[in-house]
Amino acid sequence: MLESLFYPNSIAVVGASRTPGKVGHDIVQNLIDGNFDGTIVPINPTTDTICGLPCFKSLKNFRDGNIDLSIISVPRVAVLESVKQSIQAGAKAIIIISAGFKETGPEGAALELQVAGICAAKKVRILGPNCLGLINTGHKMNASFAGSMPTGGGISVISQSGALCTAILDLAKGRHLGLAKLISIGNKADISEVDILKTLANDEQTKVIVGYLEDIAVGDDFIKAAEEASVKKPVVILKSGTTAAGLKAATSHTGILAGSDTAYGAAFKRSGVVRAERFEALFDFATAFSMQPLPEGNRVLIITNAGGPGTMAADSVELAGLKVTELESNTASALRAKLPAAASLGNPVDVLGDADPERYVAALLAGQNDPYIDAIIIILTPQAMTRPAETARAIAANLDGKKPVLVSFMGGQSVMPGREELVSAGLPDYESPERAVSALKAMWEYASWKKRPPRMVTRFRVNRRRVERIINRRLRTGRTHLGEVKAKNILKAYGFQVPDGYLAIMADEAVEVADRVGYPVAMKIVSKDIVHKSDLGGVRLNVKNSEEVRDFYDLMLLRIKQRAPSAVIDGVYIERMLDPGMEVIIGMSRDQQFGPMLMFGLGGIFVEVMKDVTFHLAPITEAEALQMLKSTRSYEILKGKRGQKGVDLVAIANGLQRISQLTTDFPQIAELDINPFIVGGVGNETWAADARITLRPLSK
Repeated sequence: MLESLFYPNSIAVVGASRTPGKVGHDIVQNLIDGNFDGTIVPINPTTDTICGLPCFKSLKNFRDGNIDLSIISVPRVAVLESVKQSIQAGAKAIIIISAGFKETGPEGAALELQVAGICAAKKVRILGPNCLGLINTGHKMNASFAGSMPTGGGISVISQSGALCTAILDLAKGRHLGLAKLISIGNKADISEVDILKTLANDEQTKVIVGYLEDIAVGDDFIKAAEEASVKKPVVILKSGTTAAGLKAATSHTGILAGSDTAYGAAFKRSGVVRAERFEALFDFATAFSMQPLPEGNRVLIITNAGGPGTMAADSVELAGLKVTELESNTASALRAKLPAAASLGNPVDVLGDADPERYVAALLAGQNDPYIDAIIIILTPQAMTRPAETARAIAANLDGKKPVLVSFMGGQSVMPGREELVSAGLPDYESPERAVSALKAMWEYASWKKRPPRMVTRFRVNRRRVERIINRRLRTGRTHLGEVKAKNILKAYGFQVPDGYLAIMADEAVEVADRVGYPVAMKIVSKDIVHKSDLGGVRLNVKNSEEVRDFYDLMLLRIKQRAPSAVIDGVYIERMLDPGMEVIIGMSRDQQFGPMLMFGLGGIFVEVMKDVTFHLAPITEAEALQMLKSTRSYEILKGKRGQKGVDLVAIANGLQRISQLTTDFPQIAELDINPFIVGGVGNETWAADARITLRPLSK
């Protein structure tokens, strides 16, 4: 797909230099030092040779054939002409190292757009500008101004930061990790993370894709490319800018709780991307994925020579949602014969502080042979009699490669020989048990994602035309907020049950409505100028008779006029009170990049204070909706506990799916809340008790 970028036969370096330390010099030298097999063409108007190679005044002077790839490292003012000459010389791919484009302001952005337009017209692909370049170890090509060529391996790196690329190279060297490709995408004038993901997904050298991203250009394209890549190999991404707030002022609970980073998390979850929260985790995960098989389940055996670290590991395993599982009885009996009487055969298996390599091997073999163990974590702490290097060699020699084995040699100088042996043997080693467990959790979550059933999105029979009329009529008036009455009309059209209710504009009419729907009733003020009705005294529940209706009607209007004198009052909505049930909140906030983002949480303190909510991108399947419920801390309350009856989980999942369909059908909807959504036991009716919808304004 990007053949001329990754596998060129001839490379021009426009802006090559004779001075070591200058970017143009280091790129030429890196190509030479990396043993690039093709033709290297330095371009510099002031010299005849660079790094022992013939140098040309300009690409117009090079007449020995076409250029496949042009690397441009010149001042910004010279970039446009250099691009034009590169295209004339036959280049099908251009790497623009030069900075000073959209990252500097409007003038640079305009130039970047002009360069991209010229290249697009000629079907020439651009990497950058403002980038480090790229490395392809399989093609012996270091087309960057980074350090020396890394050793070959199965990890490929995408980075939006050139500086982070150099840090990654140094880290990989320190951990003896081989790289397949490293791509610095810079400003993404043309080639983005989506293009690179598509390429690496089909790259035989690449076994694991690692990425650092600051933003994603097109959300839908990213999800599709990332999902297609994740099906074939692990994709691990560190996303920065996690504390950035949304770009608009949210008015619904869903919108307030759904920051921009939440959308990225939901997108990664949908597409199977493994998210690294910290830089150290990025390569902790990549190391495990590149060196070990995926676990078949989440049952973990811990082997240790010290009780404290073993307990730390067990705590981490449980907190990660994995299981600390004891050895099968026959396996444990066989292991007992090989360990001292003082050794513990629970989980963790404690081989004691004076453990020799043979004890570790005995425990390892027991774990590998036990059908009820899916993964193994081995911990070694340096005691006076510990032999780290010999133990590491013994562990490596007895691996069968069927289950993931992660190791934590804790300590410093005294365990360093053991760590070096582990690296040489292709075993992931971590400085602490917690980091090993975190990597194992990432492996298990990815393995679970790969086993997920095919996505089947249900389409419900709905009255779409009715919703079109309501939304179009409201947008034509320039109003974007739909209060409870209109919002419930939309929800009814999409199959939600709404309590009987009508708008009353006089006290007598309110009594008439209440008599008709049946007591007790709820009374709610209706005004386009009032979003949070209860805060202003605009809600009254459990009104029991006509006298109360009349009294509360007058009192409510009086209080609203005092507390919101400029608000235009449409009337009071009277509806039948519902039978008690559990109150949950379901909703949607539309992310600018990824589209409708669904939200679920319990009502009351759980959403207001604890913020125990979960998100997922639409469209959503029933299985994904149910998983949303399971991922909340309050899931046990939903299921029912200690004699309490649970609620109808499938009914909540059904509600989430209907919101998913509604908000994918109507991109005009920016935010939607059903709060509360009242749900009872299995088979009972569910009700949209209150709702609000915010629309996106019509484009001018």
